[in-house]
Amino acid sequence: MTDKIVVLSSCGSAEEASRVAEHLVDERLAACVTVVPKVQSVYRWKGAVEKAEEWLLVIKTSRENFDALRRAIEAAHSYETPEILALPVVDGAPNYLEWLATELKHEA
Repeated sequence: MTDKIVVLSSCGSAEEASRVAEHLVDERLAACVTVVPKVQSVYRWKGAVEKAEEWLLVIKTSRENFDALRRAIEAAHSYETPEILALPVVDGAPNYLEWLATELKHEA
């Protein structure tokens, strides 16, 4: 098990996805954010089944940065309740994990 995580979050537009992704990388809260365009989400919201076209953010970061990353997404996001789910990275290519670590902010 590593200290790295992948965080999933979805946005309602390409512009919002790009803005959030760039902010997270600029602030070194994420080493990389992959934007997956035009996924379809089906979900229940306030008692009704909804469908939406969304842009999925696949955010590569560390457990150490999760709380700050979560706050940054919540502050920048247009959704009342944005999706923010952290998944553990069990293992990975050593050179990629090393690169990821060098690109992240480290709390003192």
